[in-house]
Amino acid sequence: MRRSWVAGAAVAVLAAAAGTATLLQPAGEPSAVTPAPTTSPEAVRTPLLAEQPSVAPPEALKRSLASFVRDPALGRLGLSILDAETSEPLLELNAGKAATPASTAKIVTALAALSVLSPTDVLTTRLVQGAAGDLVLVGGGDPTLIGAHPVRDGLGGGTLAALARQVTGPVTRIVVDDSLFTGPRLGPQWKPGYVTGGDVAPVGALMVDGGRLSKDGPRSQDPALEAGRQLAGLLHVKRVVRGTAPAGAAEVAHVDSAPVARLVEAMLTRSDNDLAEALGRQVALAAKLPASYAGEAAAVQAAIDPLLRHTGLTPSALRLYDASGLSPGDQIQPAALSRLLATAAQDPRFGALLDGLPVAGFDGTLAKRYRTSPAAGEVRAKTGTLNGVSALAGLVHTHDGAVLAFAFTANGIPLSGTQQAQAALDRLAAALAGCGCR
Repeated sequence: MRRSWVAGAAVAVLAAAAGTATLLQPAGEPSAVTPAPTTSPEAVRTPLLAEQPSVAPPEALKRSLASFVRDPALGRLGLSILDAETSEPLLELNAGKAATPASTAKIVTALAALSVLSPTDVLTTRLVQGAAGDLVLVGGGDPTLIGAHPVRDGLGGGTLAALARQVTGPVTRIVVDDSLFTGPRLGPQWKPGYVTGGDVAPVGALMVDGGRLSKDGPRSQDPALEAGRQLAGLLHVKRVVRGTAPAGAAEVAHVDSAPVARLVEAMLTRSDNDLAEALGRQVALAAKLPASYAGEAAAVQAAIDPLLRHTGLTPSALRLYDASGLSPGDQIQPAALSRLLATAAQDPRFGALLDGLPVAGFDGTLAKRYRTSPAAGEVRAKTGTLNGVSALAGLVHTHDGAVLAFAFTANGIPLSGTQQAQAALDRLAAALAGCGCR
């Protein structure tokens, strides 16, 4: 399990080089397959960003990064780099121009979830009594419910088997109720291939294993019915139908997900689209809005607006149509992402966000990137990839001891240029980590 580390004037980011761990003070995208650094990202983190040395002057930073910023593999690059302690801008390029963020949008979803939900909240799946002989499986929006094809090792949470073990007496029919979420199952401008390719399940309030039909294969077109079929198999029941639970139905059994803080961490580390959409719907429900794409977009925006205004930006700095970043219509200014990350670095409410950012060369979507780079362990960032888009946003420990927040968004990448763009972003972040510019 990843160790929790919290900001409270505290951002702690691992730095690892030559097999030893250097510690910073607080405040789906593979590349080369070479041996990973041996230092574990579970190492102890130390406190107090306030003790960091002052960061590089902007002109020195600009000189250090100039050749990397001009890399043609980056297409239309938007860039924003801030001092993570003070939120002072150090270097920005097209930072106020909205760009498609891809999965770096999950940073916004994480901030919204941690702003309006308790970190100890859980998502509950229930079995309730239906008509004579019926059991109703009621989804509470937990995509991590474990069935026949578990993929989220170490996250914990409820299992269908645990639900089945609590059932006594004869059952003739399983009724599945996923009515907690409403509206279309696929997000605005999503490609149908996202489901058949295994990137995401049709969004619903009831699913097991993220709607997977096998560990690495496509997702079910009807995850709720698939969940019902699996439960029926465990209970030796032949009939599965859709329906809704009777008002006031007696509970037979229930299981809970991992706490929201752990769900946020897993969403970011693994770039988990199902978890992102589930958390977006919970933000909508907390705001008493429909648990739909429109509802979650409005609720996330409302939760983020005070944070944006605190940084001096207006709500127009971002516009989302989903919570996962899969929609190419999503738009976020790089300046907004970097400022929100700096805000998270200074606020203990957002410790789970900081814990969830993948560590370069060690885990999550950065596990196979930076493996031969001296920046391994120095960069902690969320990745983002769509057709024509490559992005990276997070925190970095520089060579001379500063902690910076950064957002790089490259749009206009040719379809054949994704790996080249990722490599160019990694070189840019590594140059930032290696900058001894004072």
